[in-house]
Amino acid sequence: MREALSGPERLAVAVLSEPASSGGATLLGVALTRAEPRGPVFYLPVGHRYLCCPDQLPLSTVVPGLGDLLAARPLIGHDLKSTVKALHPLVLALCHDTMLASYLLNPGRRNHSLAELAAEHLGLQIPVADGPGSDPEQRPVADAAARLARELDVVLSLERLFDDRLAQAGLTKLFAQVEMPLIPVLDGMERAGILVDPEVLAALGQELATELAALEGKIHLLCGETFNVNSPAQLSRILFEKLKCPVIRRTKTGYSTDSDVLLSLEHDHKVEVARHVNEYRHLAKLKGTYVDALPRLISPTTGRLHTTFNQVVTATGRLSSVDPNLQNIPVRTPVGMRIRRAFHAPPGHLLLSADYSQIELRILAHLADSGFLKAAFARDDDIHRRTAARMFGMAEDQVTPDVRSRAKAINFGILYGMSAYGLSREVGISQDEARVFMDQYFAQFPEVRTYIDQQLKRARENGFVTTLTGRRRYLPQIQSTNGNERSFAERTAVNTPVQGSAADLIKIAMLAVHRRLADGRFRARMLLQIHDELVFEVPEEEAGPLSDLVKIEMERAMTLAVNIRVDLKAGRSWADLK
Repeated sequence: MREALSGPERLAVAVLSEPASSGGATLLGVALTRAEPRGPVFYLPVGHRYLCCPDQLPLSTVVPGLGDLLAARPLIGHDLKSTVKALHPLVLALCHDTMLASYLLNPGRRNHSLAELAAEHLGLQIPVADGPGSDPEQRPVADAAARLARELDVVLSLERLFDDRLAQAGLTKLFAQVEMPLIPVLDGMERAGILVDPEVLAALGQELATELAALEGKIHLLCGETFNVNSPAQLSRILFEKLKCPVIRRTKTGYSTDSDVLLSLEHDHKVEVARHVNEYRHLAKLKGTYVDALPRLISPTTGRLHTTFNQVVTATGRLSSVDPNLQNIPVRTPVGMRIRRAFHAPPGHLLLSADYSQIELRILAHLADSGFLKAAFARDDDIHRRTAARMFGMAEDQVTPDVRSRAKAINFGILYGMSAYGLSREVGISQDEARVFMDQYFAQFPEVRTYIDQQLKRARENGFVTTLTGRRRYLPQIQSTNGNERSFAERTAVNTPVQGSAADLIKIAMLAVHRRLADGRFRARMLLQIHDELVFEVPEEEAGPLSDLVKIEMERAMTLAVNIRVDLKAGRSWADLK
């Protein structure tokens, strides 16, 4: 095998592995073949466990041997982050991941599995590897070897196809210089994990149980009877049949009681019980999703939570987080902050947060070439106060908190294509008032109106929009005769260049910071990426120098027509960073 695979040419690799709770993976077998010219596939089994299983090479022999063979060899594969985990601690030269290539070419696609791509692009079928509940260790060596050989054949065919398409779409640079190098960065973050104190969560769980019981009592008292608050059917009967609340929306089975309906009942119709039900649902969801669930996900090996960052889920280019999702823990609610209190640094260390300040509005100022917004950011003004003063023709010192909050809602609402109805719900005003506010905004910021019109024009002409790095998002519904579909596509056409460029920016920053940390001068580790924020674990004595390094690299990751600002904060727990 060594002789057949030796040389500088690219290799294709596929692994059979099992994920570990510590953010890594256990290698069961690895398949390799020469990419060009095509050669035989070699399979090395190391972790199969079944009756009459043939003798296998010990893992302690295989991994170092692979290290010599793979040193600096460009590797092609599918879902190469799984390969990086399985072959840890080898440092691999990743060349082409067909999963990432598929994602860049079609970011709206929900499934980028090799089987799906083989069927769509090559007309080939890859049989399902395992049935429900099956154990990869129990797979016969011959079956595993045949399957991985089939996968490598598909990967090499897709690689040639995708390489050409990436070049045609102008995505080769983004693929090679951002998405591919990010793979080992994310693997390192997942392996690092973050410390969580289960006792803090247990105490919070008891407090929330008490609060939920009290809320349930209030709801029963207001409704005049006891019922299961968690049952939509029972709640629907109480609200719309017993209490005669106005029906907001019907479903096939009755009356809707979703959050939008409850908010409408609360704000538009002053139904007090709706507010309590919404609060009950909010607390119950946080308790079930985080407070009760997180302790069960702590690795018994490391005592840490090891989330998984997905590169191929969101259509905008943002990363997502699963098992657990650490990007959705509320920041501005008391319970969210109490949950974050459980995430902490080890003794002698701090958590450091580096957060891009108002990055989406800064990118909007750049894209729209808004003189007002650029000047406001150059002066480091309170952008929402400045917007309010300009919209309503008043001095900044006359802007009240309420007026500022309305301007803030409009600033961000414009980014997301918010309608007058959406704005009215956001700030608690009538649709007519919201429409007037939006008209005033566009009258004062004509460059933003022009930018929006230009984006819609490009989307209709091209069928897609792009970010500052050239990342594409395709919008087939932009010409739809269905009003809802077309409106969604129009909102997406406006928002994607902003949100997607912010996603590109922080990925480029992560790569730059990772390179600086890899030189060995710091013991700090990057742990989390939460949208526009990076979280690090840093020895106390390194906090100052690391802050300087991170700020420099994040602020120069991309050049805009406005200054980029990063806010830093250090503390013992995640809650201390806000």
